[in-house]
Amino acid sequence: MRYRITHVTDYRYSIPVGRCYNLAHMVPRDTGRQTCTRNQIHVSPAPASTHKHQDYFGNNAYFFAIQKDHDQLSITAESEVEMQEQGWTPGLALGLTCGEVLARLRSSSAPECLLAREYVLDSPMIRAFPALRDYAAPSLRPERPFLEAVQELNERIYRDFTYDPGFTTVATPLQEVLTHKRGVCQDFAHVAIGCLRAAGFAARYVSGYLETLPPPGQEKLVGSDATHAWFAVYSPEDGWFEFDPTNDKIAAEQHIVTAWGRDYSDVTPLRGVIFGGGDKHDLSVAVTVQRLA
Repeated sequence: MRYRITHVTDYRYSIPVGRCYNLAHMVPRDTGRQTCTRNQIHVSPAPASTHKHQDYFGNNAYFFAIQKDHDQLSITAESEVEMQEQGWTPGLALGLTCGEVLARLRSSSAPECLLAREYVLDSPMIRAFPALRDYAAPSLRPERPFLEAVQELNERIYRDFTYDPGFTTVATPLQEVLTHKRGVCQDFAHVAIGCLRAAGFAARYVSGYLETLPPPGQEKLVGSDATHAWFAVYSPEDGWFEFDPTNDKIAAEQHIVTAWGRDYSDVTPLRGVIFGGGDKHDLSVAVTVQRLA
């Protein structure tokens, strides 16, 4: 399955910006189930300098600097991705138990396991606290098959939390999200990761895109899609498995990975520093995920 993703971000400033320095995570990365076959980023006004590199987590990062006055900024990222058909359903009731996963995470010297341990630690936006551990406890019992337990946690977040775009911002504390059980995909991924880390497991944040389909008989609107977020959990010897608590799914062909990290702060689609621009600016984002023949 092949997709073309068009991600357009536009800023309008109340007064001109003299200089800006930006870092974008908008190019899908290659993974075991996807390959980015083409990508292009267009910035207007034209940058004075640009630089593409892989960041600490192996994500595709794009730096650009604009060093002339501008009152508008537009970034358009176009990518094509080849997705592998999954064609199988993980045996969630098989494999290691929760207790066995914890024991191996703590004792194994395998390189992949050592690298996974950093995802057990607190991160800037996800800090473990007792209420997270208490919420996860009914699912993550030591004797249960680990992936089955994570799937149940995923289902509970989907069932217990309300999708409410107006309730949170990127700065809303995780404790507030857990208390009110409201938020968006970023919040639900953070809750799941926080629950798993509070119990001692390794989990990371995944950002990307999700193909959405219009109601039967209606055409899909250009720009009607959005960025999406979910999480991945590590099981020693088995690797990483991705779950989507917003939609109660195991991530599959329609989940296109852009980047992963400890939390949202590591993989923000666009961040930077501006000089000028005034106190207010207008932001618009349009994403189109198009399935190709």
